[in-house]
Amino acid sequence: MAGSAHSTVETARRERTRRTATGTGRTGGPLPLAAVAAAFTLAQLLLVGTGMGLGWDETVYVSQVSGHIPTAFFSAPRARGISLLVAPVAAWSTSTALLRAYLAVLSGLALFLALRAWHGLLPVRVLAVAGALFASLWVTLFYGPQAMPNYWVAVGGLAAVACFLRARTGRTDRAALWGLAASGALMAWMRPMDAVWVTLPLLGLGLWRRHWRPLLVLLAGLAAGAAEWVIEAYVDYGGLASRLSAGSAIQGGLGFHLAVVDQVRSLGGRALCRPCTGALPHPMITAWWFALPVFAVVGLVVAVRARRTAPTLLALGCAATAAFPYLFLIGYAAPRFLLPAYALLAIPVAGALVHLVTVPTRVPRRAVVVLVALGLAAHLAVQFSVLHRTATRTTAAHREWSRTAAALHGIGVRQPCLVTGFEAIPVAFYAGCSSAATSGHNANSTAQEIARTARHTPVATLVPAGSRPPGYARHWPSVPLDGLRLYYAVPEAGS
Repeated sequence: MAGSAHSTVETARRERTRRTATGTGRTGGPLPLAAVAAAFTLAQLLLVGTGMGLGWDETVYVSQVSGHIPTAFFSAPRARGISLLVAPVAAWSTSTALLRAYLAVLSGLALFLALRAWHGLLPVRVLAVAGALFASLWVTLFYGPQAMPNYWVAVGGLAAVACFLRARTGRTDRAALWGLAASGALMAWMRPMDAVWVTLPLLGLGLWRRHWRPLLVLLAGLAAGAAEWVIEAYVDYGGLASRLSAGSAIQGGLGFHLAVVDQVRSLGGRALCRPCTGALPHPMITAWWFALPVFAVVGLVVAVRARRTAPTLLALGCAATAAFPYLFLIGYAAPRFLLPAYALLAIPVAGALVHLVTVPTRVPRRAVVVLVALGLAAHLAVQFSVLHRTATRTTAAHREWSRTAAALHGIGVRQPCLVTGFEAIPVAFYAGCSSAATSGHNANSTAQEIARTARHTPVATLVPAGSRPPGYARHWPSVPLDGLRLYYAVPEAGS
């Protein structure tokens, strides 16, 4: 009896240890993940703030659902997911601060749900570190409160991998199936082509191992999310092939382009690196980027030894396919393009870091912990420095658009009105006007139509100083404005 009792106690102790290690015990609940998500939301509000005006792409997305601003031209590559995401605020309010706060809270909630989907697949401490690593990148903090789609593809991809893993092993896990469908739909809703790239390893694994149920659920989610984009292709763009071709042309023609160096150049805080020229950022700024794949490989080795190969390997595979088109298929760069890859790479990197500070080695553990802590502190200092510089510069640039809009109002260009020329789309948004272009990727009008509009509606044309205005504005009055020349036509009342 004594032996039996001892055996029972020993078995219970091993079970508690196993549950704690896998994150399913009391010490492995979702509270650490919620804390990471809450800190992420708070960091966005404090470090990025709510006073940064809307950027160029944001004005396009928000104008589609705003009840106060005319809709801007919607080019072929764009999808309407982010417009619908901001609609609950943008449809009735013009407050950018309110929109930023709404998106900051929503992005924190989305991060929590994506990390929560991994619960039971990896230890909670690994998931908490992964969430903190991803959430502390300057690019994540910068774009979390913005009306841009890339962050949402990132959290959708992170959740999709976890839900696929759970769905293929647990036939009764209906929550995993619903999560898989929702995450697939979210990605395709935001950026259909990115959704395909992110989920390629999932689709391949489903076919290879004949995981028909999760495979069909994922395909259904992707189809549901992309349905509006496909229908719109036939209604407004001449078919799906035509829309894909137009989107490729806007992106400079998809084909082999080595954009790795371009992405490195963008790490210094360049929101869009096109053309991507100039000096590389300081090595301290880019060191984390080169360390990322190294730690990811170490994390995979750790996972293999811990018999957690599948979650880590699948996250790595999806990160690689998510990054591939933006490293090798387009000729320019933007740091937000790689957000899905960063979110997925955070899983193996976190596994490597947790292993380093918890597993005994020949090097004293205290020394390892100190080295890792110093490295993370330096990393955070770099990230927050780049974030502060980028947010400050971006806020100043957006205020220039606001000043231009005020100048337009001062000369009588008020709603209803039309703006053409240099940076017409964001300036028109800030002024409450429509925008038009006769050439380029956003062409939606002709010179003749603009000239006719000017006979009965205020029209402004922005031209870089020293450049000639278009023919229809050549005889309009003009004024200098912040390195630009503003040509305008304000018809008399009743004309």
